[in-house]
Amino acid sequence: MTQRHYTLSETLEAVSDLTAEQLERYVSSGVVVPVQSEQGPLFREIDLARLNLVVDLAEGYHLDDEALALVLSLIDQLHGLRGDMRAILDAVAREPAETRLRLKTAIREVRVVTR
Repeated sequence: MTQRHYTLSETLEAVSDLTAEQLERYVSSGVVVPVQSEQGPLFREIDLARLNLVVDLAEGYHLDDEALALVLSLIDQLHGLRGDMRAILDAVAREPAETRLRLKTAIREVRVVTR
């Protein structure tokens, strides 16, 4: 499956309320990292989704660049942790029933202690 790429102008058109100056600033600061091509920078679907989020956060919550970078870092960390948790759950699901039961009991015990 081929991934669609968007030019600068297509990106500005697709992400409402995003200005060329903001886009340049977000690229410079590493908020999004476009694919470099002979035609110039190209943006992926994930870049557009991230830019929509950035515009919403910046506009809706009036975040400055430093606060925005912190919020994005936390979102990225949560996203990574979700992937890790999904991998752990998939690995546990492959184990025999007695192992899953033992893990379930151990997790409950640990959660009670850490509350």
